[in-house]
Amino acid sequence: MDSLVNSIFSILLPSHISTRTEKILKNIALLLGLLSAVAIICDWYPLTMFLSFPFCLIWIYCAWLRTEPQLKWVNLVFLLIYTYGITIYFLGL
Repeated sequence: MDSLVNSIFSILLPSHISTRTEKILKNIALLLGLLSAVAIICDWYPLTMFLSFPFCLIWIYCAWLRTEPQLKWVNLVFLLIYTYGITIYFLGL
């Protein structure tokens, strides 16, 4: 399964980015994480899902670059949960 996910990422995203770009991505993820926490505290549903979705994408990508499989898989599970939640939200179910 890990090789399947790695092959998908290698097709969709560059396998090497500069350290500067990675730092920018991680800072954006930090901001999204903080905003998501505020959205949870203030009960700003569904903003929490919309902020957490790109947060997970960034961390999956950064973990994939640095071969941190556990971090990649944890965020992939959360990404699937947020995808389900966003889909249900837009379908109005």
